[in-house]
Amino acid sequence: MKKVSFFRGLSLPRKLILGFMGAILIGTFLLMLPISTTSGEGLDFLTALFTITSAVCVTGLSVIDISKELNTVGQVFLMIFIQLGGLGIMTFSSLIFLLIKKKITYEEKELLKEERNVEDTGGILKFLKKVILTVVTIEGIGSIFLTIKFLKEMPFLKAVYFGIFHSVSAFCNAGFSLFTTGLEGYSDSIIVNFTIAYLIILGGIGFGVIDSIIKSVRTKKYKLNLTAKVAIMMSCFLTIAGMILFFVLEYTNNGTIGDMSLPEKIMASFFQSVTTRTAGFNTVPMGNLRSSSIFLFCILMFIGASPGSTGGGIKTTTVGVLIVYVISIVKNRQHTTLFNRRIDWEVMNKAIAILIISIMYIATVIMIMLAVENFSSEAVIFEVVSAFGTVGLSVGITPELSVISKILIICTMFLGRLGPMTLAIAFGGVKKVEKITFPKENIIVG
Repeated sequence: MKKVSFFRGLSLPRKLILGFMGAILIGTFLLMLPISTTSGEGLDFLTALFTITSAVCVTGLSVIDISKELNTVGQVFLMIFIQLGGLGIMTFSSLIFLLIKKKITYEEKELLKEERNVEDTGGILKFLKKVILTVVTIEGIGSIFLTIKFLKEMPFLKAVYFGIFHSVSAFCNAGFSLFTTGLEGYSDSIIVNFTIAYLIILGGIGFGVIDSIIKSVRTKKYKLNLTAKVAIMMSCFLTIAGMILFFVLEYTNNGTIGDMSLPEKIMASFFQSVTTRTAGFNTVPMGNLRSSSIFLFCILMFIGASPGSTGGGIKTTTVGVLIVYVISIVKNRQHTTLFNRRIDWEVMNKAIAILIISIMYIATVIMIMLAVENFSSEAVIFEVVSAFGTVGLSVGITPELSVISKILIICTMFLGRLGPMTLAIAFGGVKKVEKITFPKENIIVG
């Protein structure tokens, strides 16, 4: 009798969901082991689940201080799952298959295409090898610079370990730090600020964009694809706008950058603008931010990184498409165009769907958490948006959340990493061709 695979009947989005869930369960078990904690007792189930979900979903929110609660073994487990989450489950498993000389099936190539947001399966293995080489090179350079800085204050092996951990965490846009106060102690360090920022930017821009840039330079044609153009344009705009606004809003706030020199204020503003969109590192205390800055950060976190990257959010390209779509409506244009290219209606419909699903989900979670928690609405909104954008920044309420809120944040991090459309399609059924076309009728809106 022929064996029927359980996974064969599942859609690609559902397989990806199961892959991430499987990784989270394995990681949870590992953190519950006595060998993972300094106390020798292991973490309880919910704490382990929250921590490893945050790692696999490259978020950085934590209900514990990993520098104190987890020992070196536990921290290494965490770093492995951060790397796994940043690369993607299918990318990581395909790498293992390649290392042991096993062939990757067409179905696995399709999953890779879905996970990495590439357009076709042709050349997917070549693209995978480029991804691995890119990750090793970028994280390696980051580790060297960070180690050089840490050598000034800690032994060699510890400095190397701290350099590697923070490099992996930054490139994967995870935001986990081995320092209790994050990177607040390095707000004046040029090496730490710019190395971490370099890692975050490259991790958040997307592997497809990096590949397009490399191809453009190699061929000397200097012609990027439309996705790369929009991702770079939006990322630059959001980084510069965020830096300027944070600088202005926090300029006189002694709890953040008020007491810093002008160059330090500019550097801190640049760093927070970069990290807020998806990474979660901080060089200033989040609990001291002004309400206007918290609102600014919520916007940046909601937008997030670029598609096919290690970050979350609704993505820079989604916002870019929506902006040009609105402009085309206002100017009464027949088609929506960008960089002399017409954007298909299917792309615009998907962008609108992502925005609406994301807003509805976030609003629902915020409402439930406000009903069960005694924190300010500002703190709750910040926490939920941070989880959705897989950012990891917090104003300090994460460890004090109730069980219900922790479960909601776990689900939100999971949704933010996989993307709202992936989950919507996974549970929305297969795309069908309509057999009946109904009559059209106008409806007044606005």
